[in-house]
Amino acid sequence: MDMQFTESEIHRYSRHILLGEVGGVGQAKLRAASVLIIGAGGLGSPLALYLAAAGVGRIGIVDDDVVELSNLQRQIAHGMADLGQPKVASAQAAMSAINPEVSVEAYQMRLDASNVHGLIAGYDLVCDGSDNFKTRFMLNDACVAGKRTLVSASVLRFEGQLSTFKPHTGGPCYRCLYPEAPPDGMVPSCGEAGVFGAVTGVMGTLQATEVLKELLGIGQSLSGRLLLWDALGAMFRTISFKRDPHCPVCSGSETVPHG
Repeated sequence: MDMQFTESEIHRYSRHILLGEVGGVGQAKLRAASVLIIGAGGLGSPLALYLAAAGVGRIGIVDDDVVELSNLQRQIAHGMADLGQPKVASAQAAMSAINPEVSVEAYQMRLDASNVHGLIAGYDLVCDGSDNFKTRFMLNDACVAGKRTLVSASVLRFEGQLSTFKPHTGGPCYRCLYPEAPPDGMVPSCGEAGVFGAVTGVMGTLQATEVLKELLGIGQSLSGRLLLWDALGAMFRTISFKRDPHCPVCSGSETVPHG
């Protein structure tokens, strides 16, 4: 691992380097790390910006959508000048504007069974900022198969959830927590039920914090714990959960569903 820093890097990351838990060694770890972000929307925007600002060396971002006016209430990586542009291109520009020393790889595509395994194989850690259950389950299954840590967040209305999944180290996977997707129409989307813009900012920033902790190997992981935030009640709570010995994905079963 390259421990040499330029004067500009030392100045840029000085507040990290001052932290005993990070220091020069930790900052070098971040520079050598790679993270894949699924979604450049409400969660992906603050997540991507903070990972870039922190100096994560290589960041990939996947999204097939374009910037719309209704996005700007919460998706802070984009602005009025980006309307109609691919979200990944807008996010890439915003990340590079904050930290041109970080390599940002933009993938304007929808994540599906044909590309998910190849994409995650190129990165150390994966972040789920998607907005639908099909993608969340597919991404979980691929991360289990590829032995990649998955940091997953979700938001709806005034509430958010966050957890880290590391079944390759003995922890539970996403399907241990949610074995099956709810029936279509049972859980409304943000487009149907609404979302308080700042909630996505809080959850995306918390997601970035957990990613950095995992890359640095510091603090207590959220593996095996689900963090819940109720913005209206100004309350955080944490629920512990265990690996399901009968989980069809991470228990060693040969049958891996892709629902």
